[in-house]
Amino acid sequence: MQRKVVIDCFPGSTEKYEERYAIVAIDVIRATTTAVTAVARERRCFPVPSIEAALPVAARLNNPLLVGELGGNMPYGFDLTNSPAQVDARTDVDRPMILLSSSGTQLIHGAQKGEAAYVACLRNYEALARYIARCHDRVAVIGAGTRNEFREEDQMCCAWIAELLLEEGKHLNL
Repeated sequence: MQRKVVIDCFPGSTEKYEERYAIVAIDVIRATTTAVTAVARERRCFPVPSIEAALPVAARLNNPLLVGELGGNMPYGFDLTNSPAQVDARTDVDRPMILLSSSGTQLIHGAQKGEAAYVACLRNYEALARYIARCHDRVAVIGAGTRNEFREEDQMCCAWIAELLLEEGKHLNL
């Protein structure tokens, strides 16, 4: 079977790839790097698409850490903004993290409707691409974007993943 890799942008574009594609969500500057950092520190991470969605998740968890931003501002009642450095510096890794952002967590939420959903950033893109290449032949790599722009750092990460997927596919006899 021939490998198919597409690059797209914005949270709403996940609908085009539901069920037929593995979806890779990318929001390099904030959401996906924060999520990957949290998980690398062995903190459970629950990305949510909105404050309204955060409330029932928070009610189910014991002492959750509320992390995020909306429009660049930390929501009232949150513990910290969605900064990978701030998350990495915390020692209370037993506290599960609820993560909210303007576009990245919306993209992550939409990606869950795909055949499989993955979160990528500059910290994990290479290992993730090599794993996905072994598991999926149809992949949509999607940048979160912000203010109707496909940001350069997301474009770069998307392109690097797509390149690795296509290169790995040559060696897999698909």
